[in-house]
Amino acid sequence: MPPVPIAQAPPGGPPPPRPPQFMPHSCQTCAKRKVKCDKISPTCSSCRKTGFDCAYPSSQPRARRKRKLNIEMSILEKLDQYESILRQHDLLPPKPEPPAHSSGGPTPMISAGPQVPLKEDARGAILITEPVSRHWQMPADLLSEGRLFVGKGGQPRYTDSVLWRKLRDQFEGDLQLSSDDEEEYDGEDAAEHAGSPPPPDPFPGALLNMASSNQNLLLYHPSQDDAMILWKIYCENVEPITRILHVPSASRIVETLAANPAASSRTHEALLFAIYHFAVFSISEEECVERFGPQQPRGLLIRKYQFAAQQSLVNAAFLKTTDMTVLQALLLFLGASIYSYDAHTFWILTGVAVRIGQRIGLHRDGEKLGLPPFEVQMRRRIFCQLLPLDGFASHMSGITGISAIPEGWDTLQPLNVNDDQIWPGMTETPTEQDGPTSMIYFLSRICSAKLIAKASQVESEEAGRLLVSQAKKEIEEAFIRHCDVVNPLHFITVSMARAGLTVMELRVRLPKVKNNTATDAERRELFQLAMKILGTDIASHRQGDFLKGYRWHIQPFYLWGTWDSLIVVLSTLWRSGRLGNHLLAPAETDDAWKKLEKIYHDHHAELIESKRALHVTFGRLTLRAWDVRPPAVGVAVPEPSFITALRARAEKRQAGLETGASTLSTPLTSTEGNPLEQFETQSFDDLGIDWTAEAISFDANVADLDWMFWDQLVHGGL
Repeated sequence: MPPVPIAQAPPGGPPPPRPPQFMPHSCQTCAKRKVKCDKISPTCSSCRKTGFDCAYPSSQPRARRKRKLNIEMSILEKLDQYESILRQHDLLPPKPEPPAHSSGGPTPMISAGPQVPLKEDARGAILITEPVSRHWQMPADLLSEGRLFVGKGGQPRYTDSVLWRKLRDQFEGDLQLSSDDEEEYDGEDAAEHAGSPPPPDPFPGALLNMASSNQNLLLYHPSQDDAMILWKIYCENVEPITRILHVPSASRIVETLAANPAASSRTHEALLFAIYHFAVFSISEEECVERFGPQQPRGLLIRKYQFAAQQSLVNAAFLKTTDMTVLQALLLFLGASIYSYDAHTFWILTGVAVRIGQRIGLHRDGEKLGLPPFEVQMRRRIFCQLLPLDGFASHMSGITGISAIPEGWDTLQPLNVNDDQIWPGMTETPTEQDGPTSMIYFLSRICSAKLIAKASQVESEEAGRLLVSQAKKEIEEAFIRHCDVVNPLHFITVSMARAGLTVMELRVRLPKVKNNTATDAERRELFQLAMKILGTDIASHRQGDFLKGYRWHIQPFYLWGTWDSLIVVLSTLWRSGRLGNHLLAPAETDDAWKKLEKIYHDHHAELIESKRALHVTFGRLTLRAWDVRPPAVGVAVPEPSFITALRARAEKRQAGLETGASTLSTPLTSTEGNPLEQFETQSFDDLGIDWTAEAISFDANVADLDWMFWDQLVHGGL
């Protein structure tokens, strides 16, 4: 059937009806009347029926705020439910019971959201493990990592050093760790070493208003003759140890600007005053008078150049710097100021130096950054001094610093080359020398640090002994066989390297002592190793004028493990006397006390005279060991003068504490019970301290402040 055509509508007829248009929101009239609106445009049905004008707003009105739902709690409840299901199928460990707290203090409760427990890997990095519920409570061992104390004036003071925390508990406030810390440090240490009281807190202008703190220092520059004498002293006494400068380049700067100080840039002026300051710091009062005359005593020059070095750093805007020369000046200034500021201020300043180094990129090796060979070597030298200085400061202040170099930090150690083998503008990497160079002491410390760190990580005594054997061969071939002991720098290189090998032996023997499986013979061997290190320190101080140029470096314990050795010797003497087990023969006991007398009285008077907390602590431990020593048969042993001095200092401090100071160091929280009673029953068993894997020493003490190792020593019941 053919299709039937449909007639078209005639033109001009009515248009087809348009579909209704719906608006996204109600009209204004319906909204005011609070009636339902079908949102038809241009007029809704409600307005057509009532005859009201219908108008829609030009923009969508703001939605009415709804009541906030407790979505967070809903999620947390579901999380708890899911955890419960996973535990039922052994996919999560059982929920830990809340730890008991003997102090009765509040237990931190995490309830703001889903949390994760924190663990640490072998490098101390925080690892995130499986999620736990919002009711998870922090374990007691994690809570004990740090402690907040109330210091002088009611100011809180945090410390995460086990040593300071335990000793604070044991001595019930005898050690002041407050922010101002007048008991620990009152300026006498600076007077002892610098011949003058310390300056006020450093860099006030830099920290408050650097722009308005600049001062003209032209009048503080020495004469040209004195400047060249100071530069010669620095090159002889300081640079062989620190290796921070390139001597030929720095020599040209000093010679030029000593003749015309007004031509100094702010950067070079900071370097000059840092050199002058360190040079004066490195000599004795007698040598200072001999070199510069009685009108310029050491104390006067220390004050003069310390202020000038400090102010010149402010003038150079050191906090904002990316200039390597300014960082070199800051490191030299800090290296000569370890006795001038309290430990907490000094730690803050070394942290500033580390941050400047990171800003410059010293933590990344220069070769990988495509830098010229000269810059590569100088950056490596500075980096290898930067972290150890900060590590020393952090441990002395009771705060754990960088415990391991982060993975992204890949700076290598500098090459064994003399300064005349590198120069600015060189295009090829210098050839490393096989024999001794001016870097011999610097590099031997780096090598020893790496080996000692490995010895602390061995898993068995057999592996440790093998490592020690390999280390002896490596140290002997790389350094000791090249040393001529008539050279003062070589002498202290040999002393330091052999002390490091002895420390390695001591460390690999420690696990058996800690596990109480060591025999008396093995304990005596450990004791003899410690005595060997103390003997090396005594021998270094007996050299007199031979090592006078390095006396500033030797005066603190510069040998590896000297603090360790004191702990071992004092602990063993205490054990032998307190327990009456005749661990040591009378001759061994007498020899130990003779060496301790030389340490305290003849070579390290700061252990008696200083009020620094670490020195006070060892004095107290020495008194404990002396008071329980076995009496000699038929012989009345008089009390040595150093014991009498330590006892007088302890009584003086105790008298001060009884007047009210003891209440200023009460811990805010405590889980240790009666700390003094604990000390009486366990004595040395509650000290603690952290060996840093990067311990490349800037000065004497960096390698020796081994917090974790000390903790192992004393927990071993030595």
